[in-house]
Amino acid sequence: MALIAMETGRFHEKYAEEIAVYGTPYRRIWILAVLAVTFVVVPLVASPYWLVVLTLVGIAAVGATGLNVLVGYAGQISLGHAAFAAVGAYTSGLLVSRADAPFWVAIPTAMVAAGVFSLIFGLASLRVKGLYLAIATLAAQYIVQWILSSWTWITGGFQGIVIFEPIEIGPFDTTTPTGKYLLVFITLAVVVMFVENLMRSRSGRAMIAVRDQDIAAAGSAVSPLRYKLLAFFISSAIAGLSGVLYGYNAGLVSTEVFTLALSVQYLAMILVGGLGSIPGSILGAAFITMLPIWLRDLLPAVGIELSASVEVHLLTMLFGVAILLFLVLEPRGLYGLFRNIKDYFRMWPFSY
Repeated sequence: MALIAMETGRFHEKYAEEIAVYGTPYRRIWILAVLAVTFVVVPLVASPYWLVVLTLVGIAAVGATGLNVLVGYAGQISLGHAAFAAVGAYTSGLLVSRADAPFWVAIPTAMVAAGVFSLIFGLASLRVKGLYLAIATLAAQYIVQWILSSWTWITGGFQGIVIFEPIEIGPFDTTTPTGKYLLVFITLAVVVMFVENLMRSRSGRAMIAVRDQDIAAAGSAVSPLRYKLLAFFISSAIAGLSGVLYGYNAGLVSTEVFTLALSVQYLAMILVGGLGSIPGSILGAAFITMLPIWLRDLLPAVGIELSASVEVHLLTMLFGVAILLFLVLEPRGLYGLFRNIKDYFRMWPFSY
């Protein structure tokens, strides 16, 4: 019986082929198929409801990808990711609503603001790590929440601020569910390509070296502080971008959104999807974002009716159970599970 495999080796004739992000024809065909489904098939066949749901998945995937740069690739823990997203969201909102700045100017400004703000807490990574660093980033979360709820003359308090005006790019209307979906997923594609190339660069390899052993990295002329701060800046800038996208999609930025619970959800996304894996960030974001929808639809289908408060607590328990099961049974997450299945069929009928 023939061995099932799409390719049996890699033979590069040019340097450009060797450094390509997707170096085999099979991977390039797979990526083109995913892009075709994402940008052609889904907008044509999905209902407005599912376009809204998938837009939220895309926004979460942007934020989770940013957190994976910091946690998965650089090895630095963070419980303040939602705070950095809030800095980006409120920065862009204030620029658009009060300074009449163009939306495309507010986006990079918000990303830089979130990245610079994170450097304050990233400095702690030079002296502390692990649980202590988590507490330092947790302080960022509570500081931002206090500012957003107390400085109401700037942030609008719990009422928030209406920030985004309709955006039209030629015939491309981003005010519709389809337009918002395409805008979010185009942004996600750009972020994914940026992170893919970053991890293949000198800076990305240095982050991985610091993650694996920062003392050995320092002995190899790699500055741990420099690359830890770079990881904090890039991760938080992408988080700020996800905050901008969320605010634009909702038309409102409120303090009730960017809470500690959101930071925990981001951490759950990369743990469930797979640390140090960009596809894992997307899979984890889809799983965690759609889990409440599955719960809401599944329980009535089996004849179980729960109150809203009980459903919220049940959802929190499911988050914890999901994280625990993946850490114990499949530490590499959903993407690791997918790779195991792929490798099984690649090597079938052999067991090695």
